[in-house]
Amino acid sequence: MKTNTLLLLLLFTSTLFSQKKTEELPSERLNTTRLITVVTPASYDLPANKNKKYPLLVLLDGDYLVDPFSGMLSYTEYWNDLPEVIIVGINQNRDNERATDCRIDKETGLPDEFGEKFFDFIATELLPYVDKKYRVSPFKIIAGHDVTAGYINYFLYKENPLFNAYIVLSPELPKDMDIHVPERLADIKTPIYYYLATADGDVMKMQKKIKTLDENIKKVSSPTLKYYFDDIKNASHYSLVPYAIPEAMYHIFSVYQPITSTEYQEKIVTLQSGYVDYLTQKYKIIQEDLGVKIPIRLNDFRAIEAAILKNGAYEELKALSDVASKNYPRTTFSEYYTALYYEKTDDNKKAIKSYMKAYSLSEVGEYTKDMMLDKAENLK
Repeated sequence: MKTNTLLLLLLFTSTLFSQKKTEELPSERLNTTRLITVVTPASYDLPANKNKKYPLLVLLDGDYLVDPFSGMLSYTEYWNDLPEVIIVGINQNRDNERATDCRIDKETGLPDEFGEKFFDFIATELLPYVDKKYRVSPFKIIAGHDVTAGYINYFLYKENPLFNAYIVLSPELPKDMDIHVPERLADIKTPIYYYLATADGDVMKMQKKIKTLDENIKKVSSPTLKYYFDDIKNASHYSLVPYAIPEAMYHIFSVYQPITSTEYQEKIVTLQSGYVDYLTQKYKIIQEDLGVKIPIRLNDFRAIEAAILKNGAYEELKALSDVASKNYPRTTFSEYYTALYYEKTDDNKKAIKSYMKAYSLSEVGEYTKDMMLDKAENLK
C-alpha cells in the first residue's frame, strides 16, 4: 500500500491544483527577514468560498518538505479524501538558518537564546501574520524532520499548545524529551494528534531514543490523545519522509474521510441503535476538532440508510430525513427519507404522497424527480 501511495505522491508533486508563492516576512525577534512559502488550495479564490476557512499546516524545513506535502494533498483534495489545507513552509536553508533556529542547550535540553527567538518568531509573528492574511481555521498542524522534528515538540510544553497536531518525522530528540513529551501529552485536555515515524534504516542512535519515546507515549492513558507510531520498513532516515507524509495526514484527518466499508462493517452496522447519531457526531467532530465545515456527504447518508434498513430500525429514517433537510434544504433528499419511512412501515398511501411531494423539489445527486416518480408508481 505504501509503495502505491508513494507512487501517487511522486506523480502529483507538481501541485497542479494549488497556488504556491514565496513571501518575505520581516521579524523583529530574529532581526532579519525570513522567507516563507505559502500554498493555498485550488478552491481558495473561488467566489463561492470567500468565507471558507482552511486548516493550517506549518512546515519547518519548508525548503524541502513543502513539495511532497503539497503534492500529496493536491491528490487527496481532488478526491475529497482529505480536506484542503493552507500550507506555510519556513525556509531554513539560507545562511545555515536551520542550525541556528533549532539550537538547544545541551545541559537543560531546552532551546537556548537563539532557539527561543525562533520559537517566538513562530508563535508571535508567523502565526498572527498568517491568521491575518489568510483564511485559516483554528485547527493547526506543525511538521518537521530530524532536528526540526525534535524542535516542534517544544510547542507541546506550553500550557495551551499552539498546534493541534504534530507530525514528527525521525526526530533528533534533545535531553529528556522522550520523558517530557509523554508527560505533556498526558496532561493536555484538548484533542491532540501526534504522529511519530522512524524506519528500519534510520540512524541507529536516533532510532533508539525514538522507540523509547514511542514506548513512553503508549503508556499514556488519555481520551484526548490520538497517537500513531510508524516504523517504516525498507526506508532510510531520508527516504522515510515520502512514505510517512500520507500516513500522517490520514491519521490526523481520519474522521474526515467518507465512511469506508471497514468503518461501516466494524463501527456502524454493528450498532444496536443510534445510526443517525453516529453520522451527526462524525461531522460534529470534523467541524469542532478539525475546523472544517462541510455538508454531510451523500455517500455517508447512503451508508447510514443501509445500516438502518439492514437492522430494521425504520424509526431512524425520520431522524435521517431531518438531517437531510438541514444539509440539503428544499431538495428531494429529505422527502425521500420521509417517504421511505412510510414505505417500510407499510403506509403506502403516505409514502406515495411524500414521493410525489419530492417530485416538486430540486434534485440532488441520484435523487432525481424521475426516481421519485418511479418510486410512487411502484407503490400504486
